[in-house]
Amino acid sequence: MALGKYSRVDARKSSSGYCSTVTIVVFVALCLVGVWMMTSTSVVPGQTTDVSQENKNEERTPVTEISSETKNDAANNEETNTDNVQNDEGKQKQFEDNPGDLPEDATKGDANQAEKNDVPEEIENPTEEKPEEKSGDEKKDDGDGSKDDSEDGEKNKVEVNQDSEAGENKENNLDNEQTPEGDSGKTDGEKEDGQTEEKADKDNSTEKKDNSSEVFPSGAQSELTDESTTQNGSFSTQATESKNEKEAQKSSGSENQSQYSWKLCSTTAGPDYIPCLDNLKAIKKLSSTKHYEHRERHCPENPPTCLVPLPEGYQRSIEWPTSREKIWYHNVPHTKLAEIKGHQNWVKVSGDYLTFPGGGTQFKHGALHYIDFIQQSVPDIAWGKRSRVVLDVGCGVASFGGFLFDRDVLTMSLAPKDEHEAQTQFALERGIPAISAVMGTVRLPYPGRVFDIVHCARCRVPWHIEGGKLLLELNRLLRPGGFFVWSATPIYQKLAEDVEIWEAMKQLTQAMCWELVSITKDRVNGVGIAVYRKPMTNECYEQRSKSDPPLCQDSDDPNAAWNVPLQACMHKIPVAFSERGSQWPEEWPARVQKAPYWLSSSEVGVYGKPAPEDFVSDYEHWKRVVKNSYLQGLGIDWSNVRNVMDMRAVYGGLAAALRELNIWVMNVVNIDSPDTLPVIYERGLFGIYHDWCESFSTYPRSYDLLHADHLFSKIKNKCNYMALVAEVDRILRPEGNIIIRDNVDVINELEAIFKSMQWDIRMTYSKDKEGLLCAKKSLWRPTEEEKVTYALA
Repeated sequence: MALGKYSRVDARKSSSGYCSTVTIVVFVALCLVGVWMMTSTSVVPGQTTDVSQENKNEERTPVTEISSETKNDAANNEETNTDNVQNDEGKQKQFEDNPGDLPEDATKGDANQAEKNDVPEEIENPTEEKPEEKSGDEKKDDGDGSKDDSEDGEKNKVEVNQDSEAGENKENNLDNEQTPEGDSGKTDGEKEDGQTEEKADKDNSTEKKDNSSEVFPSGAQSELTDESTTQNGSFSTQATESKNEKEAQKSSGSENQSQYSWKLCSTTAGPDYIPCLDNLKAIKKLSSTKHYEHRERHCPENPPTCLVPLPEGYQRSIEWPTSREKIWYHNVPHTKLAEIKGHQNWVKVSGDYLTFPGGGTQFKHGALHYIDFIQQSVPDIAWGKRSRVVLDVGCGVASFGGFLFDRDVLTMSLAPKDEHEAQTQFALERGIPAISAVMGTVRLPYPGRVFDIVHCARCRVPWHIEGGKLLLELNRLLRPGGFFVWSATPIYQKLAEDVEIWEAMKQLTQAMCWELVSITKDRVNGVGIAVYRKPMTNECYEQRSKSDPPLCQDSDDPNAAWNVPLQACMHKIPVAFSERGSQWPEEWPARVQKAPYWLSSSEVGVYGKPAPEDFVSDYEHWKRVVKNSYLQGLGIDWSNVRNVMDMRAVYGGLAAALRELNIWVMNVVNIDSPDTLPVIYERGLFGIYHDWCESFSTYPRSYDLLHADHLFSKIKNKCNYMALVAEVDRILRPEGNIIIRDNVDVINELEAIFKSMQWDIRMTYSKDKEGLLCAKKSLWRPTEEEKVTYALA
């Protein structure tokens, strides 16, 4: 049989002397059989077909199939045939080209095609049939025909835009942490042998790079994506062989589509519907809105399962970095901010575009000058080195965070959904991280002591009232030794109200032991900037004459942040070496790849290893998956990807592995998962706590790519499964992609659901009860609206 360059096991085990002897014998046999075949063909024209079919039922050995191509083809396939003769019986059973690997119709189609065309194409087919099944180890032929093998082939089905996705092996389930560390030596050895065989095979030497070290054993997924569009090689034949199977799958999918029915959401918010922020029924029942309760989350008891409509004229978002300067008007068709903030260079309307000059209330002449002026005032800030993760409160259209990317800084921009129409929606459409939230009555959904800097530029937050409760929330979030950058009129104006606020802030910050590092005036923008630093010890707290604001109880967990009421108290500064917050993280980018100093080997990590080792294993795992699978094999155009969400992050390994790309990743740590969000921040990344039984606090069409690792199976056992599917549709942009890793039952169900929404299934793969699914959202929307009207009383 013709194993081609995938026959690495045989090549390794063959001795040179034995190989030479067998090569001579086979070559002579080939010549004799070739002469016999030519003479027999001239006498009985139909005999070639019989031989071909007979061989197909056995091993489809190419020796007997070389009828008219004679010595040239025999010489070209000499090495392949030599490998075939060397196979022992056990190896043949493992790697033999059994037609059961494909549906019966597809195998017959291949035979017919060989009869019509030339025989060498039939020689190539065994080489490329299901390479993902032959390269790994796992599949053993039982010689039982097509029934059992067809079932296995169905179980291990692969679709990548009519290409094949290589088997995903153990990386599919990080819950068991089967990162293939122990396999690295083996795969390296396979890689060396594979490269040797590729060099020997002139026809294939430039076709492929050996990807045997990747988590997908053969790497066929990424290779087919590259090759099938550029040449008429064996992979185009694979597409032909799979045609009937894919049509059968599509037919099956059409049957499943009838199980699901979709309607448009009927809501006063229309295309901008955020279920937990637009619940007017709950908002109208509030007894008070004094503390911005009406801007906080109020999720409906029954989360919606409808689809949010698209704005009229919606089109694919402009790519970064152009999107920072302009976006399509019809994607966010709101002009109110342009009318009231245009003179401050927030946003302007320009034909079919909304343009963003890069200004803000406190930096009319551009964010970059403002950013650099801050560092000139306080050099210790050191953007992109010491200071990596920033919280921007009251961000507006997030130009501050957008231009901090130029200084290698990651900014969590935050603003409420209020009369400043769609401000965070503008930010997200521009490709800038943002969350719709307000500082009201509960803690923000972030752990304590994680932000290097907190910034407020005329953010309209009354920091000084009610014992400084809101400023004390910033104190909880700010890393010991971190800076609070405040740019507001009380710093530089002498109006009575401004003077009063300044005096109140002065007393409050002194009582909180914040050091006033700098007060400067930016003469270009005509504003003043005050910079405060949080203490790194408890010495100041202990020396205060008055314990106001008080220290929090020892039982108060600063990391508890999901619907926890605000308190007007301060948490003590960690001082023990082993405590998080007692030391400043390493400078960026070193901090992204090193386990935090406070992860102890005596602690068990999420995957069962000592915590530091767990961290490293997770990182190495995702680097392999990203490099060898996600970037090459899923058919995703990464130039169109900017906003990414990891819906079930652990240590932030996926985000770390993607950091070289021009993207940002929102890491979501589920509230019922191990609290690893502080680890994510420690390595210079960011994220948020969330409960996926509820809607996420973002506008529709916010993300280009969603990643869900065993999320759906967990939600299915907890709450409304279809509501999560609808939420995914809501926050994913049209023509955006989702990558799902989960058990095979969930993968199969989601494939059918996505097809019912007319999504493009780019790839599915399943093996050992684990699966991978990549799907692309379409522009399709249902025409019928739900009778239930959301967001109404």
